[in-house]
Amino acid sequence: MPPLSRSATILLFASSLWYFGEGLFGPLFAVFAEKVGGDIMDITWAWSLYLIVTGISYVAIGKIFNRTKWKSKLIVIGYALNTLFTFAYLLVDDTMGLLLVQVGLGLAEAISTPAWDASFASELEDTNDTFLWGIANGQSFFVSGIAIAIGGLIANYISFDALFILMGSIQLMATLIQAKASFGKNAMTSANPVS
Repeated sequence: MPPLSRSATILLFASSLWYFGEGLFGPLFAVFAEKVGGDIMDITWAWSLYLIVTGISYVAIGKIFNRTKWKSKLIVIGYALNTLFTFAYLLVDDTMGLLLVQVGLGLAEAISTPAWDASFASELEDTNDTFLWGIANGQSFFVSGIAIAIGGLIANYISFDALFILMGSIQLMATLIQAKASFGKNAMTSANPVS
């Protein structure tokens, strides 16, 4: 495996934690939605709204922050918002609350993901870019797959509240790791002016 820069390693580690925290919920979303009174259409609208908000926000945020020097800070903002809205699942007791959380999560993802992609891309050498993108994308699926299995066990044998607390706590760790790298004494830097 080609060596990774410190910045790329931190990006991958923090995103692995983020995907693990997010992945704990996975397909349990439908079960939780039914638990708070949602039916098939409520689940459909909540997931549809999440995807639409995320898609539109990806384009808008990508345009607004294109070529900014603060991409690593946008990752922290997106991770922090994601953490906040994950903990907000603890307050959801009806479908309207579920819709609001989904909108917030969509916005959080749209803030962090394009900035993460641009930051990671700026760390790659042309000779290894396909392999390293394979690592970046493969780890998200691998980590999420493990998390889904664990999340199902927690929801089944403990509770959704315990699951949401664990999810939010893991995402908070990812946020703090990324924040330390972005705002700390040894903040991530790159020769690339768009990092």
